[in-house]
This record gives sequence, C-alpha cells and structure tokens, in this order.
Amino acid sequence: MEAALAPAVGGSLAALRFAGTEILRTAPASSADPLQMASFPLVPYANRIAHGRFRFAGRDVRLPLNFGDHPHSIHGIGWTSAWHVEAVAQDSAHLTHRYDGDGGWPWAYEAQQHFTLFDDTIEMRLTLRNIGDEAMPAGLGFHPYFQADEDSSLQFQADRLWLAAADLLPVREVAADALGDWSAGAPVRGDGLIDNVYGGWNGSAIIRRGDGTRIELSASGASWFHVYRPPLSRDFCLEPVSHMPDAVNRPEGMESMEPGAEKTLSLRIAFTPADEALPQRDKIA
Repeated sequence: MEAALAPAVGGSLAALRFAGTEILRTAPASSADPLQMASFPLVPYANRIAHGRFRFAGRDVRLPLNFGDHPHSIHGIGWTSAWHVEAVAQDSAHLTHRYDGDGGWPWAYEAQQHFTLFDDTIEMRLTLRNIGDEAMPAGLGFHPYFQADEDSSLQFQADRLWLAAADLLPVREVAADALGDWSAGAPVRGDGLIDNVYGGWNGSAIIRRGDGTRIELSASGASWFHVYRPPLSRDFCLEPVSHMPDAVNRPEGMESMEPGAEKTLSLRIAFTPADEALPQRDKIA
C-alpha cells in the first residue's frame, strides 16, 4: 500500500495505490484544488449547511458561502486549510489543523489526522477537539473519491434514505431501497446524479470492480453514509459522516461538544487483488 499526502491542500490524500493499482483516484500533479484530491477531511461539520445560516445556543451564526455560486456552506473549514505535518514515517503520518475562531466559524478547535499503512490497508483517524471556552456544534467525515469501471458494484446496508430537493438539501425520509437495493449489491456507474445520505449505516461497504478486485470500507463514529456520483462520471464518493446534511438546522440538531471535549471518526480502506478477492455472491457480514 502506498499513500501520497498533500498537507497544504486541505490535509488531503493525493493518491492511494496498491502495487501500482489505484484504490482512490490520483490527484493531478501539483494540483492545489482539494476537489481534485483522492480524499479530504470534513471538519468541523460535514456536507451542507443551508444558506450558511443556523442558530445555536441562542446565537445566530452566518457562515461564508465557500463553494462558488453554490447557495450553501459546505464541508467545513479543514478541507480549504493548510495542515501542519507533526510526524511522518514510512508507514504513518500525523497532521494537525488549528483554527482560532477568527473566521466564519465562531468557535476555536483543533483537528488531527493520523494515517497508518499496512500491507493492503490504510487506516485514517480524524479527531476534533474544542479548544474554546463554550460549547460548539461538531461533526466529522471523510470524502474519498473512488473510481468505477463499467462492471463495478457497491454493497452496503442502512436503515433509511433521505431524498434531496433541487438545492441538494434532504427533504424526505424513505426506505433505504427506494432508489435501488444497495444491500444486495448494485452497479455504481450510471448517467444520473446521485447525492443522497443514508441513515442507520452499519459502518461497512464493499466495492467490487469488474476486474475482480475488491475494496472494503469500515468506519467507526459514522452512522451516516453519503453517496455521491456526478452524472456520467467514473468518480464516485462514499462519505462516512457523523451527521446528515444541514443537521444543525433540524429538530434533532447536531452533536454539541463542550470545551475540552473530543470527537473521533475513523475510516479503514482495505484492498484485495483479483486473485484473492471473494466471490461476487458473498454478502456483508
């Protein structure tokens, strides 16, 4: 397993390969755009906050709209910030990102990422700590970009699905199989946009490529799973996240983190070559 990091570009992974085979898409050489990376962290919240506005603990908060002409704030602060390399070795790296609360997000925090490589696996751990003197809403996630060939399939289990409106905010909860039964495995390539979040995710997902290779994701600290596939694209994203989009504006809210408290989300990506992969009929345990 080989990983390339881009700390200055949102603390991102620029590439992830096994014996030369791409597991995640590889960023273009010298790219400074996190949206071209292999994966980037989501902190201190994941996905969208409607129009960059919410109310928390009696305070009205207005966030910068940080994604071109998109009407919402998206993905937090970490993905557009430079991260500091605290330590690096042949099989591990530790990055930090400290935010003093002097921008659009009015709470100070420190985020840490730890990457560990094994023979066929990468483990990524993202930790958020409230370093301010008052409680703040808090969320975490990872945004990895996989690539599908014509015969790639995706398999995972969840309890429910949120359908999104034209502005890509969730509007209606339906059965998890309303747009197709991922629990049985389904093709991941297609013509249309997929941009939906699944709740009650069990923390596991399997990608089977047409060449016989297999990629398995397992996460902790993430009960939500966001599936994103641009129209007519080979790229698709499987995002383990700690909350649904715009959770801070919904009755259930987003988790509140007291001063000094920490929150962690971990993602493990394992690769199995074609000659060792399990048969297509095997199901998620």
